[in-house]
Amino acid sequence: MAPPCLPPPPCHRTRRTALATAPARRTWPSVARVSSPRPPSSAGSPTLDEVARVAGVSRATASRAINGGERVSARAQSAVDEAVRTLGYVPNPAARSLVTRRTDSIAVVVPEPDDRVFSDPFFAGTLRGVTRVLGERDIQLVLLLARPGPSATRALRYLNGRHVDGALVVSHHRDDRLAEHLADLGLPCVFGGRPWTGGDRVAYVDVDNALGEREATELLIARGCTRIGTIAGPSDMTASADRLAGWRQAIAAAGLSDAAVEHGDFTEASGVVAARSLMERHPDLDGLVVASDLMAAGALRVLAELGRRVPDDIAVVGFDDLGVAERTTPQLTTVRQPVEEMAERATRLLIERVDAVHGSHPMRVIIPPTLVRRDSA
Repeated sequence: MAPPCLPPPPCHRTRRTALATAPARRTWPSVARVSSPRPPSSAGSPTLDEVARVAGVSRATASRAINGGERVSARAQSAVDEAVRTLGYVPNPAARSLVTRRTDSIAVVVPEPDDRVFSDPFFAGTLRGVTRVLGERDIQLVLLLARPGPSATRALRYLNGRHVDGALVVSHHRDDRLAEHLADLGLPCVFGGRPWTGGDRVAYVDVDNALGEREATELLIARGCTRIGTIAGPSDMTASADRLAGWRQAIAAAGLSDAAVEHGDFTEASGVVAARSLMERHPDLDGLVVASDLMAAGALRVLAELGRRVPDDIAVVGFDDLGVAERTTPQLTTVRQPVEEMAERATRLLIERVDAVHGSHPMRVIIPPTLVRRDSA
C-alpha cells in the first residue's frame, strides 16, 4: 500500500521576511521612552561615591570632608564642597553622627507639668531665646518635660543614651537633683537659674533674684509703706528662696515685721489663693511684694474684690515683666528679668561647652534685674 501523500514542507523564509510579513502589533506610548536622562544613582539621589568621583578624592576623604571629620586638606575640602553643591548631595545624618559623634540637637529639660509650660510666658520667652540661637547653628531642639516620677526617669534615660549633645535645664526643683544627675552623666549642660545642689559642677545663668526683690521692697519703703507683705514662690525653687531672702533683707534693714508671708507656685490661681489668705491674716497691709507677675495679677483681683484701691490703699510690685504687667489694672510695677537674653546666653554657653571651646569648668553668669515703675506702686 502506498504511503499517504503529505503536504509539501513550507518554504524556508528568512527572519527578515517573517518579520516583514507578520501582522503589525499595536504599540502604546511608554513613559520610559520619553523620560529625562537617567539620574546619577539608582535611587534617584546622588551618592557619596559619586561625590568622591566628581571631587577626585577617595570615598573616605569625601566622608570626612562632608561630616566634619579631621585630616582633610583645604584643597580636598574645597573640591568636595563643590561636588556637593553640583550634585545636590544631602548628607546622611546617621553617617555624620558616626563621624562627628554629634547629634546636632540639644534638649531643653523642664521639670514642670505640660499645661504650665504652654501657658506661662516665662517658658515662651525662654524657648524663643533658645530657638533663636539654635537656628543660627542649624541645631535641633528637643523638649523634655521631666516631672518627678516616670517622666523624669524616661528623660534621664534618654539623656544618658546620648541622643542629644547637651541639655539646658529650666525651672528645676530641689528634689529633682538634675544638676547632680547630669554632672554624673558627663553630658554638657547649663542651668537656667541657680541649682539647689551640684552647683559647683554645672554652669548656670541666672538673674540676681535677691537684688531684684530687695529693690522692689525698698521702693515700697521709700513710698512710706510700713506693713509690707509678700507672696513668695514655691519653697523648693532657688528663685523663690532668693527673692524671699531679698524681701527679708530690705524688711530687716527698715526694722519692719517680716511675718506677712504666703507662698504660691508662680501661677495666677495660686496668687489669688495666697492673697486671700494673706489679707485675712493681715488686713492692714499697705504694701505687697509678689514673686511673679502672674501671682501679682491674681492678687490684684483679690484686692479689687476687697475694695482695696491700688496704689492708694496698698501698693503692689511684681517680678518678671513678661507682658502680663502691662495688661493688669492698674498696670503693674515690677522687676524685669530679661528672660530671652538669659536663655540666649545660656544656650550659647551650652554650645561652647559642647564644642569644648572653653573647657569643662563650670561657669556662672548673673544678670542684674531692672525695676520698672508703673501705676501699681
